[in-house]
Amino acid sequence: MRVGFGPFIIDAGTRQLLRGAEVLHLSPKAFQLLMLLLESRPLVVDRSVLRQHLWPDTHVVDAALGNLIAEIRSVLGEGGVALRTVHGVGYAFAGEARDLSTSTNIDPSGTPRFWLVWNQRAIVLEATDSVIGRDPGCTIWIDAPGVSRRHARIRTPPPGGDDLPQLEDLESTNGTYLRGRALKRPAALEDGDTITLGEATLTFRAWRHTDAPTKRVKRPRP
Repeated sequence: MRVGFGPFIIDAGTRQLLRGAEVLHLSPKAFQLLMLLLESRPLVVDRSVLRQHLWPDTHVVDAALGNLIAEIRSVLGEGGVALRTVHGVGYAFAGEARDLSTSTNIDPSGTPRFWLVWNQRAIVLEATDSVIGRDPGCTIWIDAPGVSRRHARIRTPPPGGDDLPQLEDLESTNGTYLRGRALKRPAALEDGDTITLGEATLTFRAWRHTDAPTKRVKRPRP
């Protein structure tokens, strides 16, 4: 299960909670609780059901569940308002969320087709339109000097063709630079292209299937 909500992506397979390129830390129980609420959204999950999932056949004090909710809200910051408390009953995830498990940016082999690299972290281009900017609500959150709140957009083509994503500046204050040149109109991205937004430099990568054998590396004899 891989779900996006606001500026966050949570991935059950990798056990990661991401905000843009940043990996956020949640304790194992808090991560499991957030996943349970997302899976059940928008329904309210009873406290007893949550306790049974988190601590099967173990008695825990009522405060333990509340502490996990507080931990999640603290990590999400303003995004924590998406967790709704139903007093005397339980909790629910009430925000907007999108299932990314069937993303259009996934090759039939299960490999992401396009991604960006920033600060040595890979950011998969999940959506058809990915807005990049300093606003935490952007698809790709880049918190760096000189980056506008909504700086640029990458439009990813559907799978099955050879079309490449298009990069477009969104009338940003400092402009968008592709391969070191100011972007005046939407342009196609090529594997290895550098994208400069303010003081942030991102690298675009594109995966292409190949049957070419792996090149052998000759090493000097000891």
